[in-house]
Amino acid sequence: MLVALVLTAPGAVAQESVVLTRQDATVMLEPYAPNILRVTLSLRKKDAVSGPGYGITAHPSAAGWTHEANEQGDVYRSSQMVVTVGASHKWTPTGTAADIAKFFSGSTPGVGISFKTPDGKDLLSMQGWQMSVPNHKDGNADVLYDRRPTDDDFFEVGASFFSSKDEHYYGLGQNQEGFLDRRNHVIRCAHDYDAPSGQSVCVPFVVTNYGYGLLWDNPSKTTVAFGFNDQTRWTSQVGQRVSFFVIAGKTYDEIYEGYRLLTGSVPMLPKSAYGYIQCKQRYSSQEEVLDVAKGYRERHLPADVLVVDWFYYTKMGQMDMDPVKWPDPVAMNKQLHAMGFHTMISVWPRFVPGSRYYDTLLHNGWFMHLADGTPTNGLPYDRAGSDIDTTNPDAAKWYWDTIRDNILSKGFDSIWADETEPDLPPNGSYFHIGPGTEYFNVYPLFHTAAIYDGFRRDLKTRALILARDAYTGAQHNGAIFWSSDISPNWDTLRRQVPTGINFVASGMPYWSTDIGGWQYLPAYHKPEHPPLIDPSDARENVGHYDDYPELYVRWFEYGAFQPNFRSHGSRNHNEVWSYGKQAEPILEKYLRLRYELMPYIYTLGYDAHETGAPFMRGLFMDFPKDPKVANIGDEYMFGPALLVAPVTEQGATTRSVYLPAGTDWYNFWTNERVHGGQRVTVAAPIDTIPVFVRAGSILALGAPVESTNEKQAIAKVRVYSGADGDAVLYQDDGSTYDYEQGKFELTRMHWNDTEGELTATGYKAWSKPDSEMVEVIGK
Repeated sequence: MLVALVLTAPGAVAQESVVLTRQDATVMLEPYAPNILRVTLSLRKKDAVSGPGYGITAHPSAAGWTHEANEQGDVYRSSQMVVTVGASHKWTPTGTAADIAKFFSGSTPGVGISFKTPDGKDLLSMQGWQMSVPNHKDGNADVLYDRRPTDDDFFEVGASFFSSKDEHYYGLGQNQEGFLDRRNHVIRCAHDYDAPSGQSVCVPFVVTNYGYGLLWDNPSKTTVAFGFNDQTRWTSQVGQRVSFFVIAGKTYDEIYEGYRLLTGSVPMLPKSAYGYIQCKQRYSSQEEVLDVAKGYRERHLPADVLVVDWFYYTKMGQMDMDPVKWPDPVAMNKQLHAMGFHTMISVWPRFVPGSRYYDTLLHNGWFMHLADGTPTNGLPYDRAGSDIDTTNPDAAKWYWDTIRDNILSKGFDSIWADETEPDLPPNGSYFHIGPGTEYFNVYPLFHTAAIYDGFRRDLKTRALILARDAYTGAQHNGAIFWSSDISPNWDTLRRQVPTGINFVASGMPYWSTDIGGWQYLPAYHKPEHPPLIDPSDARENVGHYDDYPELYVRWFEYGAFQPNFRSHGSRNHNEVWSYGKQAEPILEKYLRLRYELMPYIYTLGYDAHETGAPFMRGLFMDFPKDPKVANIGDEYMFGPALLVAPVTEQGATTRSVYLPAGTDWYNFWTNERVHGGQRVTVAAPIDTIPVFVRAGSILALGAPVESTNEKQAIAKVRVYSGADGDAVLYQDDGSTYDYEQGKFELTRMHWNDTEGELTATGYKAWSKPDSEMVEVIGK
């Protein structure tokens, strides 16, 4: 054993880390905070002591950590964590074990590492690890073909951890198979547009009910088997070491604060991003976009962002707008801005041969490429060209400059960075940073950073980037994520709820779905039950999918309570008046409700910025003492006050809802008070999504507005009695980064339930007397 000074990134101050030897293995314990420790293991010391991978922006800090060695091993201790690396014991096999060892052997010496709290509570126990040469017996030798002679050696790496039978796992990015608790499931953490249940996205971070989060520091394709044989096993396709972070926390929010420290904060988005985003596949002309905008304003319906999807250009990668369909986009954007709209436009990373920049990228070596330098493409079936390699800093800067000068200069406000997997899978190809097989999952981190960094460098307005994929740290890049090109059916809608809960549990607070599903509608669909909405006056839009207006309404109701509220899809029309006269008033109801809740929702964005924690929260996060919520994936908290239970069954007019124990609840629509700790059946007619409010909640509700550009007054402050409560109301300019210099206003509200009194301190958010503004429910 020895204690060493290990250098982190260039320019960082050296920090004390414990570097240990266990037979042929080097083990490093590297602290980042009293509750955060990085562990690395490798058969090659230089890899064990090297810095963390992409997405980690924090520097090590050993403040408060002490190290001691004893007969049992090495103990590294802080005020929040006690980590023990077992002593080195070389095992000499005998008998049958010795005969077996003549022919079969493990790849690494045994190393055991336990993580406990100072009071002795078990957090995590690493039982074994692997670092093996890819080989034919294991069926993984083919990855060696993806390694060039100049690349670092390829090893398959992994680690296994003890899994108690009552341990539950959440996060690990996006998996759309429809379950919440990852336990007893095998998940492939890899970006896969063609995953059978819908696109998968890898964010290799999980949180558990045992008081820790684990951030796996390897960007290659990784398989995680949760809870089988009393173990959870992580296995990455390529690496030169095992590297992972353990973040301890008494609450989930403490864990997210650790994730934020390691990977970066979540910026405030433009306030428009919290409003309604109107999109479809696709608005084909300037005239069509303006007609849609006029349709919303003539109906006095709130909406904030209009989206121009793909194929507005003359060629993929041309970075232009077809003048036949888009004769004056500058004038169009000026007109839309005058109507209170912001605009977003899709920009793909693809360039086809013959487009005006293809030869420049080819000459500079800025494409994702094969070993001989040939740009990777998707021929013969995919003819959309090749992907720019934004892991190359020169290419990334050029990409931003080109977007700025050719697209944003026309007046567009934000960028839809589509195809951020990338859609041409990088395994077998090469990035500037190394083999695509080794760095399979990092592209969305680099690609969104190229745009975000450009916004911060060149523009004064906040960045907003709609991205299809994420990776560790991508939450820092002003990005909102969505669940990709999903199907328009009830099964998909049902699976979106646990999908979203797990994605945001991965440290990515902003997520949404394509309301209504992206894929084209089937020519005919027979509903299981009589449709709750008559489709007859929407035939031109929904064809013979008789229950689609009902599906769209239910999806829209759910979308109103997602972090971002965005409709998209491949219908002929996709505005709120497009699905029939019975659907229209319901869609308008939830559109207006979203804006009524805007003061609450925008404050949730501020909370995410400050803490890193999501505000679309699985019940397990806020009610850890209630064992019944561990695997409830069809309802969630939307901030601290609102419990949302989407209706995802065709024909349903009631909904079974579990109300967590430890508090009373109010039906948002009827104000009926119900005790927690029970399952209730509530009315859910087609115009109602079940929503409950936790007792003690304080909801500041906004006056009607048509966009977030308007200064929205507080219309009322609604208090739900039954418990003391606290709430914050946040306000800023909604568009710049001045909030980072403290230019924002906070109103702090406290409800004393015994006294029946609401007090507000700080910024005076309303001018009328409290007697006119405060509405107390339940008193």
